[in-house]
Amino acid sequence: MAAGYRDLLRSKHAARLLIGTLVGRLPNATAALAVVLFTRAEGGSYALAGVLSAVYGVGNAVGQPLLGRAVDHYGQPRVMLPAAVASAVAMAVFAVVGLDPLPVAYASMLAAGLFTPPLEGGLRALWPGVLGREEWVHAAYALDAVAQEVIFSVGPLLVTALVALWSEAAALLVINVIGVAGALSVVVSPPSRQWRSAPREAHWLGALRSPGLLVLLGTFFFVGIALGSIGVAAVGYADEHGGGMVSSYLLSALGVGALVGGLAYGARPWAGPPERRLRVLVAALALGYLPLVLVPGVAAMTALAGLSGLFLAPALACVFVVVDRHAPRGTVTEAFSWLVTTFVVGNAAGTAAAGPVMEHGGVAAGFAVPGAAGAVALAVLLATARFLTGTPGGTPTGAPTGTPGGTPGEPQAENDRNRAVEPGFRAGHQA
Repeated sequence: MAAGYRDLLRSKHAARLLIGTLVGRLPNATAALAVVLFTRAEGGSYALAGVLSAVYGVGNAVGQPLLGRAVDHYGQPRVMLPAAVASAVAMAVFAVVGLDPLPVAYASMLAAGLFTPPLEGGLRALWPGVLGREEWVHAAYALDAVAQEVIFSVGPLLVTALVALWSEAAALLVINVIGVAGALSVVVSPPSRQWRSAPREAHWLGALRSPGLLVLLGTFFFVGIALGSIGVAAVGYADEHGGGMVSSYLLSALGVGALVGGLAYGARPWAGPPERRLRVLVAALALGYLPLVLVPGVAAMTALAGLSGLFLAPALACVFVVVDRHAPRGTVTEAFSWLVTTFVVGNAAGTAAAGPVMEHGGVAAGFAVPGAAGAVALAVLLATARFLTGTPGGTPTGAPTGTPGGTPGEPQAENDRNRAVEPGFRAGHQA
């Protein structure tokens, strides 16, 4: 397993792009905690801190697909670096001005979220051209999914350390300077500078005109709900089982499970349509959430939390492949950015839903939310399976049939970049 990932990261530019993207995403991964700590240090209430974090989240949800579409139009450096600088400047204004006047704080949070660069979508658009080999792209998507767990675990620790060493304002400033450095490392790399999106059909819906993509967004909205609700339910469980570090045990176990599952998934090649494999992985993910309603003792509950995370990173890695296949030509960065937005909004919805459910039905009911959300995610995939079968993206009317090296008369898959039946990537127009 380790040797395969080592070979992947030794590919030219691969390690730099992965590390640069992770570093560039630090501001986004730490924003919620950093904003709460700074607001409290400035004398603001938890309610105000929550509202400011929500404003940042709304800006981020709106900005990701818009900036992703701009990247597809104008390339990565011309969009991502200015966006990273604008987001960092907005956070700097918040750190310097503080909470008075409050409208400036709200505007700063909105701008910081709105201009967060779509580094996730950009990296996933680069992988096929950088790695070339299909099995390495699968492994890179798995490593990407695992890296998300790492960044959201390490980021808060870094914020806490900066607060202890300096101050809450310094933590905001330093994290965002680091984020700009990460984005700069990515956009000055040859793959990012040379990458160009495929020619696209002008359409106001952009990537959203793909029925297959809409299915994926609907599915992972509910996966996001499951994850968001687990965090709240874990706190409620901790309150009933001694408090302290109990909730962190559960969430850490979930992260470790996702890390192990993602590394194992990416370490081997997979045959067959990724759409079919995605249904299996989402089914396994949904089943993994169900035993959490048993709410046993801390040790057993920690083990169940680890098992519930086992299929999360594999499902994410697989959906990255499927998104790449079903995004309309020329919209790949936008499509990945929509996935990020949908997942984040679902996470917020799950956080909001779990609290009232737990107040009325107890901790077991709180843990029933992820199980129910996982079941709905699977139901969406199964009910809309026809949109994820056949030729990804369909064949436009009048499009040529037959593909180079393929079967004569076979429709040409618009979104299959290698013009291969299984599974294709958009390598043709990449750097």
